[in-house]
Amino acid sequence: MRKSLQIWLPLVVVCLIPALASAQVYQGGGSFKVQCPTATIRHPGTTATGGTGTVVNLTPDTAEVPYTGPVVRTATKDPSGTHTFAPALTFADSGGAIKCQEISGGDGMMTEADGNQTFMFSFGPLSGLGLIQNGQPGTAFAADFNSPYTAGDASGNYLNGQPNPLFDGTSSASLARGANAAITDPAGIMNTGVINGNIPAPLMAVDEDDEYFLTLTNVGMIMRPDLFEQHTVHFHGYPNASSFYDGVPDASIAINIGGSFTYYYLAPDAGTYFWHCHITPPEHLQMGMVGQLFVRPRQNRTPAGTDVYQTSLAQQNDLRTACNPDPATQPGSDILCSAPLPAVHPGFPHTAGYKYVYNDGDGSTRYDIDVPIQIHGFDPNFHFVGMTFNPEGFSDMKDKYFLLNGRSYPDTVGVAGGPADVLGQLSTATNPDPVTHAISTADTDTLSRPSQPLPTLITLSASGGPAGTCGTGPTGICGQRAALRIADLDVQEYQTLSSVGIPMLLVGFNAKILRDQAGNNLYITTNSITLGGGESLDVILDSTGVAPGTYFLYTPQLDHLSNDAENFGGLMTEVVVTK
Repeated sequence: MRKSLQIWLPLVVVCLIPALASAQVYQGGGSFKVQCPTATIRHPGTTATGGTGTVVNLTPDTAEVPYTGPVVRTATKDPSGTHTFAPALTFADSGGAIKCQEISGGDGMMTEADGNQTFMFSFGPLSGLGLIQNGQPGTAFAADFNSPYTAGDASGNYLNGQPNPLFDGTSSASLARGANAAITDPAGIMNTGVINGNIPAPLMAVDEDDEYFLTLTNVGMIMRPDLFEQHTVHFHGYPNASSFYDGVPDASIAINIGGSFTYYYLAPDAGTYFWHCHITPPEHLQMGMVGQLFVRPRQNRTPAGTDVYQTSLAQQNDLRTACNPDPATQPGSDILCSAPLPAVHPGFPHTAGYKYVYNDGDGSTRYDIDVPIQIHGFDPNFHFVGMTFNPEGFSDMKDKYFLLNGRSYPDTVGVAGGPADVLGQLSTATNPDPVTHAISTADTDTLSRPSQPLPTLITLSASGGPAGTCGTGPTGICGQRAALRIADLDVQEYQTLSSVGIPMLLVGFNAKILRDQAGNNLYITTNSITLGGGESLDVILDSTGVAPGTYFLYTPQLDHLSNDAENFGGLMTEVVVTK
């Protein structure tokens, strides 16, 4: 009997394989579900849900409602009108909008500065592809996200040559809404998501009070078909009220291959955060499943001409952000207060185009240019055995590639060496791409994909800021200010960055403004910052009074200024100050 089983059982299993494969294909497609509502109770469609239809040249909708303070609203029915709330739901509305994004979880390849190609576990974009490839956040208003994805080659195919069933005849040379919409068709999700990993993972950016819907689709690991890896999204340090959406599988859920899940967040306090997969974190973080996230403050929505201090006062009337029950007094009673009123408020009128790192109330965190910088390290041996079906030696992990936004110097500056092709896409002879500055990597299917879309070259004008009297600069001429949103997602190392010639103004730590409960700014002017894995810093570089030239942002840890065994590389980038 035992001998007959040894003969017949394998035959039965072999016969079942076609049926199982067919069922798996059907089930996989049926498990994909991408969600992005156009209206909710908090945003019923009458306040900024986007959809102005003015998405041109990769510029997303920016229909943000000005913030003048919380407005009490009452909802008796949901937006669809199918449910009635009894009693009526009353809440404070502080504006914001509905924002959405879609990502894949799988694998991919990236290119180190010494030419070595490295295998990754990785997240990739399934929405905002045009924005992400151009180094911008892929987060979109609902109207942009829900539009048909029509980008691709001249025939409407996806960039890997597979047909796009939603192509409507629009030329791929037109970088409009269709290049940033979500890919929701199951075939499109698989055709685009497989081996499409990015390092860093797709950039995310939301505004305080936004409702953010993030869909993760697990497309599997084509290079490791033996692994049935689950994936999650964990927003590190993010004050998420619901453990269900926290991404820690013990307290929430994990996403299997062939499935999708939509996370929901109500954007909390402004600041720089980051995100990663929380399945076997030491492994998945080391392998590359790490990304950037920042929340922009309400103060950005201050009406033009209004003192930003009024925005801080208005926040004291919102129970979520109030520091003291009496807004007429200085804060001090709430130790958890994230944005205390400034002790000194000489008046800083908001002007259209001004941006702030935090709700500072005095304009002290104003800046012009966002520069997200993710510090990370790769152990090439760990990645090699991860691709070759061998056990990974966690205790022997030793980083030898040190990365800023997934690149080592000189790739960090993203200088391209030749022309783009006729479609403005990646040229096989040019890397990084001269238009987007994204670095591409050829995968096992021979297709090149933008694996590292974010350079860290910082370009500032010595006279390109707003008019006014600026410190050491000439009267009436201001320089530009860059907000460096620095996050360290190393598994192993502490990292130090130094700026020579341009002082760094440290204004935030771990998504909190550096200010005491009495409202005194505790900013630090320095030329060196150090942070460990799981920490973030907000630093402002100001070109006011700085002589034009090229400066360096680099690590003084000499062994981190190399690419594996090669000299010159690692954690270094350039700050170019123009006239």
